[in-house]
Amino acid sequence: MRTLLTEMSDAGNLRIAILDTDSGFVRVLTKRADDLGWQYRRLESPPRPEEVVAMRVNALVVDLAVLRDRAWDYLEQISTALPGMGIVVCTGRSTVAQRVRGLRLGADDWVTKPCHPEEVLARVEAVVRRRKRASARADEGPLAFGELEVRADQFQAFAAGRSVDLTRREFEVLELLAQTQGKVLQREEIYQSVWGYAMAHGDRSVDVFIRKVRQKLEKASPDWEYIHTHFGVGYRFERESRAGGEGAAPLAAPQETAESESPVSSEPAETGR
Repeated sequence: MRTLLTEMSDAGNLRIAILDTDSGFVRVLTKRADDLGWQYRRLESPPRPEEVVAMRVNALVVDLAVLRDRAWDYLEQISTALPGMGIVVCTGRSTVAQRVRGLRLGADDWVTKPCHPEEVLARVEAVVRRRKRASARADEGPLAFGELEVRADQFQAFAAGRSVDLTRREFEVLELLAQTQGKVLQREEIYQSVWGYAMAHGDRSVDVFIRKVRQKLEKASPDWEYIHTHFGVGYRFERESRAGGEGAAPLAAPQETAESESPVSSEPAETGR
């Protein structure tokens, strides 16, 4: 049976920066990174965004306690300056409001200490893998379903040229379904593809995010229904008129919209992480 470390190493040689003053935790984390053949930089104080750019890292693991009252501003600055870098917050106990704020400001994932270093690295690998897939998809151009465009280059969907205003996680759920148009995806498949690891028993994250995406699509494109429920199984993407008319439209190359890139964010499941 393949081990977690073997599966993670399939992602290739990653470069990560670790901003944390907990020497014991960092020592174990870097030992696991060495086992994977990853390169890493240990940081005890927050570098300027341009210094992180020069490091050419795939991801940053950061304990917000190191940043003190600068945490939120720094998180927003670093995510804006390096949109292609994954950010995994690994910190002590926090409130739901704090986690939501951090994810909305640009963090890709949030892990609460105490935690196992291998889980942290697995989450880092999942974040980097999703970003690489998104980069590759952006090169392929947007998907179009009538008035709806799904644009991987902006992590956003547009209805009649107007942003649907999705968070990053909501966009990833929609994009996955749109790419498999007409196919029923099980909840476990969706979770594995979007969150990057196996879904825990009883986790309702997929249902929560599907509901949010549906509400936003209905508001932006009220004449059409896009996501359909298959009870006890999962969900299917198909463009269907709410009036019972036209069915799914074929994919077509859409015209460029005049919208500027909308800011995106990730949002935690209401059931917890």
